[in-house]
This record gives sequence, structure tokens and C-alpha cells, in this order.
Amino acid sequence: MPPTDTPDRARRWWQEVTPPQWKAMFAAWIGYLLDGFDFVLITLVLTEIAEDFRLSTATAASLISGAFITRWLGGAVLGALGDRYGRKAAMISSILLYSLGTFACGFAWDYTSLFVARLVIGVGMAGEYSAGVTYVLESWPTRWRNRASGFLISGYAGGTVLAAELYKWVVPHWGWRWMFWIGVLPVLVALWVRRALPEAGDWQKEIGAAATLSAAARPNPFRPLFTGRIRSGVNTALAVAASVALFCVFTPVGSGYVPWLSVVAALCLTAFAAQLGGRSGWLLYVSLMATVFCAFLYSWPIQALLPTYLKTDLGYAPGQVTDVMFYAGFGTMAGCWLAGFVGDRLGTRRAYACTLLASLVFVFPVFAVQDSLPALGVLVFVLLALSQGISGILPKYLAGHFPTATRAASVGFIYNVGALGGAVAPILGAHLAEGMSLGRALAVLTFGLTLVVILLVGGNVPQRLGRLVDRQAPDDHLVPAAGGAGALPATSGSVSGKAEPDSA
Repeated sequence: MPPTDTPDRARRWWQEVTPPQWKAMFAAWIGYLLDGFDFVLITLVLTEIAEDFRLSTATAASLISGAFITRWLGGAVLGALGDRYGRKAAMISSILLYSLGTFACGFAWDYTSLFVARLVIGVGMAGEYSAGVTYVLESWPTRWRNRASGFLISGYAGGTVLAAELYKWVVPHWGWRWMFWIGVLPVLVALWVRRALPEAGDWQKEIGAAATLSAAARPNPFRPLFTGRIRSGVNTALAVAASVALFCVFTPVGSGYVPWLSVVAALCLTAFAAQLGGRSGWLLYVSLMATVFCAFLYSWPIQALLPTYLKTDLGYAPGQVTDVMFYAGFGTMAGCWLAGFVGDRLGTRRAYACTLLASLVFVFPVFAVQDSLPALGVLVFVLLALSQGISGILPKYLAGHFPTATRAASVGFIYNVGALGGAVAPILGAHLAEGMSLGRALAVLTFGLTLVVILLVGGNVPQRLGRLVDRQAPDDHLVPAAGGAGALPATSGSVSGKAEPDSA
């Protein structure tokens, strides 16, 4: 059920959010804007890089996947940093990492140097997700946290639109390297964040105050992984094995052994999830990880292969493809905003399932339009607003399953392991297209996997499985029965009243 505390009717919802809370949102939103900008850069300039470094298509494509190799590690490590030392410190660290990694891409002299820089970007981007979402969610009033989640994630879509527009102006005049050098701008944001913003309200209230009195009070989410010499050695070996397996899967090195290497990586990462979850939470961790993986599987075929479909199946010119992708980017951004409002009204889980269900109406019509660019643009806008835009409240859905002390590490690990579905999705779509047209393959894959996610989220499957081993788990840690911190320190006017669990 959605929170039952009712707002002050004399004020609009945006008036209940204090200026420091808006500033927290803006700082994190800018980070996400530049996160999306940096991530999509490599896809825009891939052909120029391949020509300069004389790379094959397969080798060049592995540069895109390079960031996925280190995302799981970055999400866990920077998330743990956020749990132990504060959300703001982790957010600044992640922004600095992916900004400097992107800046280094502009100085790359060959494939190897560029690939290493992409690994650094992967670590930083993974940390940005866990640090940014926990910072904002724990800073905003309890009843508006779906809205906060949707506003924040919309920044990523805005970054992709900005990158596409700058590409047309920068690359023809100055070359592809300048696109990466512009990526150093987040460093300025990181410095401003450090100077101007206080710590997240929930973390400061529950962890920060105690940590100032005793270092032992600081949480350590990785403690279960290193509680003995044998376990430490085994987990170090698992980390190495997972990293090597993912490297081989996403580069030409593992050609011919991808299925076996994928199984090795999956087993290693599942072992980490089981240990981080502990005896009472391992099933919740694993099921949430599978849910996020399926969410990426349904969403990324269109994100990754829609331009290819427009060029090959429909014969669209590059300018027409840019127009459609412009509709797609703004559709995703609008959908994130919509998801936040619907989530606060219906509850996170119900909004997620209902919006995805509505998106199914538009999947096949998108791939049925052949010769009308305006009609296709409108349909793509609506489809992505409903299907991709709902990812705006995915952070709220995930974060609500975990207490403050382990929230950032848990969300960072689960989300970024699940994000591997984004690397698998284009490959799966391409294989399906061998037996049918690419458009039909994308429609079938999107429709089928969206149904799976509707069942998982709408049926509350992860939490139901989690309660098989932990019957006392609350419905939503972000909307506790007695309200929440929901405020930044040293501010007034924040909202905290009695609220029922949101059943995330």
C-alpha cells in the first residue's frame, strides 16, 4: 500500500521539499546527466575509434562491454564506502573515477590503453548508481521518495540526448577525442558537492552520529566475506575468477568458450550474493539480482539495437535515425518523471507492474510502422516512457529491501550484477534475428521478458522468497512504520509523519 500520511493541503508537494533537499537532488541529477553522457560516448564515436586504431568490428565492440567487467566490483566497493563513510563521500569518489576515466579515453594511443580507461569508467559509474540514489532517497521526505527516484534517473536519459546533440557539432570539427575531454566536467560537480552539501539525512541519523563517537560503529558490509583466512582466500579467488571470466566473455579472448565462462562468472557472483545476504537474506539477494537481470534483458535490446533496426530494416538515413532516438531519449526521461508520480500514488511495486503492463500495448505497433517517421517517433516515445521510464523507480524498489547500514553496498552489487543483462541482451536479440527479421526479434524479446518482470515485481516474488528464510523482514525500509528521517541535517520543514509500508 502507498504511504497513508496525507500532505499538508495548504502546501503543494514541491513546497514540502526544502531548499537543501532540492540542492541534493540537483547535485545528484547533474551527476547522472554526465553519467549518461559519458556512457553513451563510446557508442557514438566507435566507428571513428575503429578507423583510427584499425580495429575489427568485434574488437571495437568489446570497448563498449569493457565497463561491464568492473561494474559489479565498483558497485560493491563504492557502495560499501558509502555505507561506512557516508553517501556524499562515495558519490564524490564515483564521479571523480568515471570523469577521470573518460578524460583519459581522450589520450588513448591504442586499444589496450582505451580498454583500461573503460574499466575505470565502469567502476565509477557503478558507484554513482548506488551512491547517488541512496543519497537522494535518504535526503528527501518519506512520502515523495518515488518521485525523487524518478527525477534522479531521468538525468541519465538527458545525458544521452545531450551526447547525441554534441556529437553532431564536436566530432566533425575537432575529432572524437574532444568528446571524451568534455567528460572531465563532472569533476567540477564533485568539488561543488563536497563544498555545498550536507550528508544524507537517514545515514546521518542512524549511522553518522554513532560513528563520530566510535569507529567500531561504522558498518562494514564486506565483513562476511573476510571472517577467516580460508574464507578470505576463497573469496579473493572467486573475485579473480569472476573478473577473468567476464573479461574473456566480453573480449575476443574467450571466443568459443563464452557459455562456459558465463556459467563460471554467474556462479562466482551468486556465491558473493549469498554471502553478502547472510543466512537470513541470501535468497532475497539472489532473487533481486535475477529480477534486475531480466529487467535489463527486456529493456536493452531496444536501447542497443533500435538504431541498427532503423538503418537495416527500414532503410532510414542517419538524420532520421537521430530524430527517432531523440524521441526515444525524451520518452525515457518523461517516463521517469511519470513513474515517480505514479509510484507515490499507487506504491512502488504496483506502479512498476501496472506501467510495464501498459507498455505491452505498444511493443508490436512500434515494429509494425514502416513508412511514417512521425508515427514511429510518437510510438517509440510512448513505449519507452512506459517501459524504460519505469526504471526511474527501480532504485526505490531495490533500496527499500535493505536497511540503511548496508543499503548502498547491497543496491550497488545487485544492480550492477543484474546490469550484465544489458550486455547479454543485444547478443540475444542478434541471435533471434537469425531466424526472423530484426524488428520481430526485438518485439518478441521485449514483450516476453517484460511479462517475466511484471510477474516477478507484481507478484512480489523476491520478497516472498526472502521471507521463506526471514519472516520478520519489513515491507519497505525506506518507508518505515513511524515515518523516516527524510531530511537533511540542520534543516527544517521536512516531512515525517506516520506512514504505512509501501510494499516495495
